[in-house]
Amino acid sequence: MTTTGKQLFTTLTSDGTLTVEIANSEFPDPTGNQVLVKMEAAPINPSDLAILTGAADFENAEYSPGKVVAKMPEPFNSGQKARHGQRLPAGNEGAGTVVATGDSDMAKALMGQRVACVPGTAYSQYAIADASMCLPLGDHSAEDGASSFVNPMTALGFAENAKMDGQEAILHTVGASNLGQMLVKICQEDGLGLVNIVRKSDQVDLLKDLGAKHIVNSADGDFMDQLKSAIDETNAFYGFDPIGGGKMVDSCFKAMEQVASKKMSEYSRYGSNQQKRMFIYGRLDMGPTTLTPSYGFGWTLSGWLLTPFLQMAGGETVARMRKRVLDNLTTTFASSYKSKVDLEGMLTKEAILDYRQMKTGEKYLVMPNG
Repeated sequence: MTTTGKQLFTTLTSDGTLTVEIANSEFPDPTGNQVLVKMEAAPINPSDLAILTGAADFENAEYSPGKVVAKMPEPFNSGQKARHGQRLPAGNEGAGTVVATGDSDMAKALMGQRVACVPGTAYSQYAIADASMCLPLGDHSAEDGASSFVNPMTALGFAENAKMDGQEAILHTVGASNLGQMLVKICQEDGLGLVNIVRKSDQVDLLKDLGAKHIVNSADGDFMDQLKSAIDETNAFYGFDPIGGGKMVDSCFKAMEQVASKKMSEYSRYGSNQQKRMFIYGRLDMGPTTLTPSYGFGWTLSGWLLTPFLQMAGGETVARMRKRVLDNLTTTFASSYKSKVDLEGMLTKEAILDYRQMKTGEKYLVMPNG
């Protein structure tokens, strides 16, 4: 037996036409360790926008009920050649109620329960999910649990990764984001130092209210001095950056090196031997990452993705992280939303132009059955 419901699909063709539409889908009965979840809430995260909207021109797109057709400019169209012609679902995470299960004991145990899940197809009235990746929410609402995976597990992953690498502090370049606010609380709880970079004075106030100690505003004229001072006080030579493009990573490496150089007892033309590490985990700026040769050779820049980290961390660590998220779902890991929309409401011009800006504190929540 199959279940029918509405689902969002996104298709990019080789000529750069991006079509995002709501269509009826058939969902097969779950088998083995699968469960069928009736989706109640799913957030629009920055990680969803890569496939949902990308760099397409939605200002001049064609809008009709439940459908939008836009043009993807170069080089972004060629850069996504691998997906040309594929009709893809979207929505990394969400929450809903299990309405059917496969025959594994783990799956059967979830029948009738409200769960958070990571199906990759969450913008849909129903989704097939793996029981091992479902988090039973108990008395929590779907809205409470909708964002319980991507941001909480990423923020926790940063702290876990830092501890594994013997670090005592972290630097984060978008400190006031939903994830950044979680990181402030995690680092307080775990005794890790944290340097928060923000862009506006009201974001400084926001983080101060959360008890953050080291907040640096990149809009200030003395930004680099503030940054060096914060790194010096915390020993934060290990940072995470979701901006990607531009010079932010470069600025962090420069500040780290200048702090390290001051502590050297003798000059070296190769720079300090302080290891400096930055991880790019997003692409808020699609431009090139600019690096300048001004911080010796003791630095590493790499990408950071949640799923490979969880695979590396192992089952025991992941189980501990997930329990911590569930225990603190409405405190440390709470998410707030600017707007709630149904599936068709996701595809209005007003909504797309708003949520794709990814402004701090202005997240959208999709209610697929709302």
